[in-house]
Amino acid sequence: MTDTTDTDANAVLTERRGRVLLITLNRPDAMNAINGALSSGLVAAVEELDSDDSLTAGVLTGSGRGFCSGMDLKAFARGEDIGPMMTFIKEGSKKPLIGAVEGFALAGGLELALACDLLVAGDGAKFGIREVKVGLFAAGGGLLNLPIRVGITKAMEMALTGDAILADEALAAGLVSGVAPAGGAVDSALAWAERIAANAPLAVAASKQLIKAAAGSTPDEFYEVQGPLMGTVFTSNDAKEGPKAFAEKRSPEWTGT
Repeated sequence: MTDTTDTDANAVLTERRGRVLLITLNRPDAMNAINGALSSGLVAAVEELDSDDSLTAGVLTGSGRGFCSGMDLKAFARGEDIGPMMTFIKEGSKKPLIGAVEGFALAGGLELALACDLLVAGDGAKFGIREVKVGLFAAGGGLLNLPIRVGITKAMEMALTGDAILADEALAAGLVSGVAPAGGAVDSALAWAERIAANAPLAVAASKQLIKAAAGSTPDEFYEVQGPLMGTVFTSNDAKEGPKAFAEKRSPEWTGT
């Protein structure tokens, strides 16, 4: 957790890369600690991703030395509103979001990373929920989402000791999908996003929703969620374009409609 007082006009930056939106947490002097500006800026960027039919996937990263160090304690003491961030952590994005972690994702920073669908780490990056070391516990979804990623035993180790793990251990535990050379996490995450963006946007978003729905659902509950999505996706323009492009031996031109 970081204690800082600076304010930020551009706490979150966005850049379009074809059908991919690159989102950058931009408080490098504060190790991208979560304050009101970063909270609202991130949610606005995710809303841009989810609402634009020309975008299929996003990449979330941090500027400077690391991804995110967690809560900005002075901002919290001043009463800055981080409610939008908590909403994002609970609900995530509708479209696939890949986290690119360099340096560290600690405490609330790891909880933020866990809201992404896939994670890529730069070599040597550290991951940890350190709250027990300062008399707290990870109340931003970490104790819910971490066991889903790494299993209960590894999550218990990390939560009770507060010790961080490095990128290679995170890969072995299933927390990250790949480890890039230090400094290469964004390029690696963008490559993942481009592979996703080559597919039909509505189908991709529906697949993400159904994978998440499968956790803890009975078969009946799962198919209850799937039914309306079939009605939307299977009657879409993209569902017509895909088979047509295949028959014509060309790349499909997706519209997200």
